[in-house]
Amino acid sequence: MVKLRLARFGSKKNPIYRIAVADSRSPRDGSVIEYIGRYNPQTTPSVMEIDAERAKHWLANGAQPSAPVRRMLQKKGVI
Repeated sequence: MVKLRLARFGSKKNPIYRIAVADSRSPRDGSVIEYIGRYNPQTTPSVMEIDAERAKHWLANGAQPSAPVRRMLQKKGVI
């Protein structure tokens, strides 16, 4: 199954996440199909950039978002 989930980047104790489209069997920071956005919780306010068109495309094709990504998509109005 294809999932929309967060992949962690950044240095130690300084997380920056990319919103990734990946196979559910691959590891968190493993191979991905496509990156569709980024999330930086370190800034005030937090930076959330999502390519809404690509997110809608993947959701229409059966991709399942993880819980944090689902909340982000709801805040941006994609879901």
